[in-house]
Amino acid sequence: MAKKHVAVLLGGFSSERPVSLSSGKACADALEGEGYRVTRVDVGRDLGRVLAELRPDVAFNALHGPFGEDGKVQGILEYLEIPYTHSGVLASALAMDKEKAKLVARASGIPVAESKIRNRFEIGSRHPMKPPYVVKPVNEGSSFGVVIVKADQPHPPQIIQSDDWKYGDVVMIERFVHGRELTCAVMGDVALGVTEIVPVGHSFYDYDAKYAAGGSKHECPAKISPNIYQKIQTLALKAHQAIGCRGVTRSDFRYDDRHSDNGELIWLEVNTQPGMTPTSLVPELAAHAGHGFGELLRWMVEDASCLR
Repeated sequence: MAKKHVAVLLGGFSSERPVSLSSGKACADALEGEGYRVTRVDVGRDLGRVLAELRPDVAFNALHGPFGEDGKVQGILEYLEIPYTHSGVLASALAMDKEKAKLVARASGIPVAESKIRNRFEIGSRHPMKPPYVVKPVNEGSSFGVVIVKADQPHPPQIIQSDDWKYGDVVMIERFVHGRELTCAVMGDVALGVTEIVPVGHSFYDYDAKYAAGGSKHECPAKISPNIYQKIQTLALKAHQAIGCRGVTRSDFRYDDRHSDNGELIWLEVNTQPGMTPTSLVPELAAHAGHGFGELLRWMVEDASCLR
């Protein structure tokens, strides 16, 4: 039987285009190695026409950021009736909106940090929350626009109201959670392992720490107590299911164990389009669970569908 024709959607026009190009190339190369017929599609605003002419059996979504993981591309694929990977329209849009995703998580018993939504021009010169806190765009990925306000900072960060701010006018103000950066991948209905991310030369796990070579160290599996390890797996799977995700996702956490092993554990967000670059976390976690990169991608292609 002939292997499926897979269109790998990559690039796009969000801030995360360079990462998507890297993810897409790695995925396309590996899928060809698995025997699939692969077409690389650098996504533009004519995507609907391109896919209507191409008519692939499956669209492998390797896009990141707005348009790629917020339900828009998923809607185009639904309209064209092309089976696709990762989460569907509603789950993608919901997960991309950090505050709405937190509302669903909180209602499902998942611990989240206190936060509020503000227009960036309303913040003024007074702190909107007692510092330390974090300011982040409500619907960007890869830590774009994330600003940490320290406890001794006298006023909100000036960048938020400047013309250099490129991440929309609505921001989330969230209590800063001290501690370790932990992440857990979900594959279908199974939570994989837990990795600790240790930024190298960075104050937190920002864009450069994620994607630059040597920007961070990954402890896989994380060296934490078994009960916290299992709790993270349980919460990652619960978030995946509560938000309605499909395929592969990755949930991020902060764990404050400064005072005891049973310290504060906070769920931050779920990533419905986790990176697939050489430094990415999900392929590493899948490998730890015994799934090679090619096997992981093959599972994702065979899991693809519409009405997700």
